[in-house]
Amino acid sequence: MYTASELKKGLRIKIDNDPYILTEFNFVKPGKGQALYRCKLKNMLNGNQFERTFRSVDTFETADLHEKKMQYLYKEEGKYCFMDNETYEQIYLTEEQMDDAKNFLIDNIEAEILLFEDKAIGISLPNFVDLTVTEAEPWAKGDTVSGATKPVKLQTGYTIQVPTFVNEGEKIRVDTRTGEYMTRVKG
Repeated sequence: MYTASELKKGLRIKIDNDPYILTEFNFVKPGKGQALYRCKLKNMLNGNQFERTFRSVDTFETADLHEKKMQYLYKEEGKYCFMDNETYEQIYLTEEQMDDAKNFLIDNIEAEILLFEDKAIGISLPNFVDLTVTEAEPWAKGDTVSGATKPVKLQTGYTIQVPTFVNEGEKIRVDTRTGEYMTRVKG
């Protein structure tokens, strides 16, 4: 249990049986009366955000959240299947829960699945993944401009801007947090 005086940005709490993360936190002490805590909260299940003011006597339950390393298996009917490598238990995440991570999923990649009371609610991929370029326009000499880029399609179907020297069939490293090209990968 937390009291309002223990609240801070990034803390995960449970309100009305839903997990919330504090995105902003301000302490307010009016001239008269008790201290107030103004917070911005984000629902970790549906992404809704709102502001709420708490009094110093308010208490909160800790959100039962933990991460588990799981392996991506396949996509079926808009759901993404992951398997626990220890118990072989399978769980599914929806398109909404996957967010941008679906652009970087390759078979058998290991990811951290965020669980709330043993129900999957989110995913964290490794910071960098190596993907193969499946479609790239040829680059003509003389079409150079400092820092020139071109769009290419990756094996996952994601389109990304890369330097003009990247060709079809090459492997590139992509930052999963920003969706940006990092470097070419040898062999």
